[in-house]
Amino acid sequence: MSKSAELATLIRERAGAEAPRLGLILGSGLGHLAEEVEGVAIPYSDLPGFPHAGVSGHNPKLVIGTLEGVRVAVFGGRVHYYEHGNPAEMRLPLEILKELGCESLLLTNAAGSLREDIRPGGLMMLNDHINFSGNNPLIGEPSDARFVPLTEAHDAQIRAGLKAAAEAEGIELPEGVYCWFSGPTFETPAEIRAAKVLGADAVGMSTVPEVILARFLGLRVAAVSVITNMGAGMADEQISHEQTKAIAPMGAAKLERVLRRYLQQL
Repeated sequence: MSKSAELATLIRERAGAEAPRLGLILGSGLGHLAEEVEGVAIPYSDLPGFPHAGVSGHNPKLVIGTLEGVRVAVFGGRVHYYEHGNPAEMRLPLEILKELGCESLLLTNAAGSLREDIRPGGLMMLNDHINFSGNNPLIGEPSDARFVPLTEAHDAQIRAGLKAAAEAEGIELPEGVYCWFSGPTFETPAEIRAAKVLGADAVGMSTVPEVILARFLGLRVAAVSVITNMGAGMADEQISHEQTKAIAPMGAAKLERVLRRYLQQL
């Protein structure tokens, strides 16, 4: 039995056998959403071999249960590439999600905006991404399945549903391109200018590896950024992780409303 199948069995024993309809990975400052799920919370430390998220602002536990009447699997935090230098750290959690019978994944993150019309406290839905880091979670995968097409990596149907939910809630949800930097340092003003030339609308330190892994595993995927700051050189404030944690709840409140409406529409 594979590690993912073994852990999926353990999770079913504690949370029930019903497959979740949606998986959700929460970014910095968004962990409170896991508390809204009616179900069973399993600390990552109870899942042998499960990567332990070590970033403040994350809530390292897996919650299986219902939100707005829909069965969900919520990861209260993620492991980032910059923690251990491994872009495939989230492979096992996503393999477990697949083993549990889930077919769709929604990713969230905190990001810096490169557009004046998308300000801190707002949201941006990803319609594409740029892997600026040059790292890939499928490096070393021996099978030909590693050659994953990413032309439509961000699922159009899920995006349409999220857009409709945002409109119903009266919340702006512009779409844009997310550029992944490895972190943990924030970007320089020159890197922000380069990212803008490449066509990026936001920058961040996560999400792209999970999108690649999700498509590799056959999961449909979409992602939403909570904007916590403007890119380096675009505003006077000093960018910091403390700022990210302070501003993220503003956008998280909007994202929670969008997510709840989206689930109601499923």
